[in-house]
Amino acid sequence: MGIILSKMRKKIVAGNWKMNKTLQEGLALATELNNVLTDASPKCEVIIGTPFIHLASVTSAVDTSKIHVSAQNCADKESGAYTGEVSASMIKSTGAEYVILGHSERRAYYGETHEILKEKVRLALKNELKPIFCIGESKEEREANKQNEVVKAQLEGSVFNLSVEEFSKVVLAYEPVWAIGTGLTATPDQAQEIHAYIRSLIAEKYGNEVAEDTTILYGGSCKPNNAKELFANPDVDGGLIGGASLKADDFKAIIDAF
Repeated sequence: MGIILSKMRKKIVAGNWKMNKTLQEGLALATELNNVLTDASPKCEVIIGTPFIHLASVTSAVDTSKIHVSAQNCADKESGAYTGEVSASMIKSTGAEYVILGHSERRAYYGETHEILKEKVRLALKNELKPIFCIGESKEEREANKQNEVVKAQLEGSVFNLSVEEFSKVVLAYEPVWAIGTGLTATPDQAQEIHAYIRSLIAEKYGNEVAEDTTILYGGSCKPNNAKELFANPDVDGGLIGGASLKADDFKAIIDAF
């Protein structure tokens, strides 16, 4: 039965552009990707996470049945006097479908707590956006062998309050913070081990069927040369790609790893 279930699980390669590309450059990259994927039939869902100002233009420029568009964050407030913030409903209005929440950079540099992220997830779901929810441990936490405690606390603090129906709309991304932009990558065994642990936590909370259906992406220096090996793991359902998503060829090579 397990094998049938895992076949249903969505495979995803998502690109997180972070704070890169002007609007013109971003449009050029999105258009190039769109063209590259027109001839290919990817064996996975493809998502690009662009800066806010790109969203409306990029969703118009690509075939959104082929390339799904994601924001990189959203506000923890509905609307109002919050200068500089962008709400979930605004993101939804651009045609974007996903939103990346809880990225380690948001947690580290902008002080986003479990509580703030819980609210962001709630507002994203309320506005029919699918959260790509990031969890993962720092170098110090990994060295102290605390990675399991850390990801458990992150899940319990921000998404394990959701109903089964709500949780089923969430994609998880495990990102070992020590492997982001450092050139270090978790070994396929390390990735599989923690992905399996994350799935076991979901099974405890929501049952086996939900756990089997949850897509868990790996996000820590995933590149064309290691993607195939990482994705071969039974509990790694794709990647959340940083640097390698900024070049169409590299991103396409990772998509082709499926």
